[in-house]
Amino acid sequence: MKTQPYFVTVGLIVLACLRVSGWGEPHAAITKAGLETLPTEQKAFLGAEYARLVSTYCIIPDLVHKDKTLVPFATMYSSPGVVYHANLHLPAQQPENFEILRYFMGKAVAALRDGDISQAAKFTGTLCHAIEDWSCPAHAAPGDNMFTLFQQFLPPPDSMKNKLLHGPIEANKLNVVISDHKPQLLGTTIDEAAFRLLHRVNDGTVLARAQIIPIIQGIYAGDTNAVKEAQMKSATAGAGLVADAVYTIIALGTQNGEASNQAVLATADISPFYPLEAIDLFFAQAKFLSSPYWGHSHHGYVLAGGTNAIPLKLRVNDSGAVTSKEFASGISTGSGANSSLTYLVPQNVFKRFIVLAGLHPELGAKGGVEFSVSGNGKLLANTCVTGDQPAHRFTCDLAGVTNLQLLVTATKGSDPKSNYAIWAEPRLLK
Repeated sequence: MKTQPYFVTVGLIVLACLRVSGWGEPHAAITKAGLETLPTEQKAFLGAEYARLVSTYCIIPDLVHKDKTLVPFATMYSSPGVVYHANLHLPAQQPENFEILRYFMGKAVAALRDGDISQAAKFTGTLCHAIEDWSCPAHAAPGDNMFTLFQQFLPPPDSMKNKLLHGPIEANKLNVVISDHKPQLLGTTIDEAAFRLLHRVNDGTVLARAQIIPIIQGIYAGDTNAVKEAQMKSATAGAGLVADAVYTIIALGTQNGEASNQAVLATADISPFYPLEAIDLFFAQAKFLSSPYWGHSHHGYVLAGGTNAIPLKLRVNDSGAVTSKEFASGISTGSGANSSLTYLVPQNVFKRFIVLAGLHPELGAKGGVEFSVSGNGKLLANTCVTGDQPAHRFTCDLAGVTNLQLLVTATKGSDPKSNYAIWAEPRLLK
């Protein structure tokens, strides 16, 4: 069901209330595709609620103004009295998104454990809606939900001047199929599942952004095939997220989930995660480093001179001998301004943080930095490393930590242009 957006102006123009239609009709197609991949026993467990999840529950956040009986399933304890939550449609910052995922997963699981499948399915539908909207191209441009800024960069043809693009970007009849997807357990607790889902959905948001320009260009050109092709990339990704989320809710609610990926769940590599400094999942210019180059942190490679991607490499102690070793997983950064990286950590899930920290053997030969690891503002560990020394291994206790910060600062007398610092294989361990 669709509702039209509206704005309330009081003095300065402020966003007071926003109704957005999400994927609109594709919500059902995406939800259905995700549910179709569930194991037979989970489908049977849902019973009649299976069809209702597809037909009604996945659009609960769009229906709350017309059907007041659905309001309890789309509101949060943190916002009493607020009927319409814009953040169930538009992705906010990571801490807010994490709380939304955690809240609705928790409510659904609690309802299942109480034996109320209908109530659980309604909370699950709201969660599906949020996941689908956060990974929808029409909702992925920060602060430009109507794409008026995009139209300044991509001027429309005369036939489309003064027309809002939100609806056309999301509207279509999509036949979404992910039959080769095998749902995965996202965690053994609500906090862990919401944490892992958050970072999966972050990737979905970024994927959706990559579809915006092709969709708009297709709309301008009247190329419906190009529009649908780009939409399908996001819809397919969203269906996979829905599949894993619903699978996990039922597994936790019935305490009957497969343990096939328990080894995978024992650790979390944070290097591909977006740090909190990457506001709206990108590094604004204010977050760029000043040394060793003008740029920002990267994962999976070192950006030599700010232009050339080369493998991550560190000097390491190997049975008493110091050798150079390449790493596929890790974060490259510098010692200049804004070299801090902060990550959410779910409570009571992971016990330790481990990482190997040092300077790139060639690029950082003349460098010298201090690596610091802090939790909730309290220093957990730190050490200084020069360019000719092997990397240092940190092992930090995460008891009570919900924000993990990695900081690199230049040591006195070092060459800032050589401070190619690397956090290799940064992992949270249970």
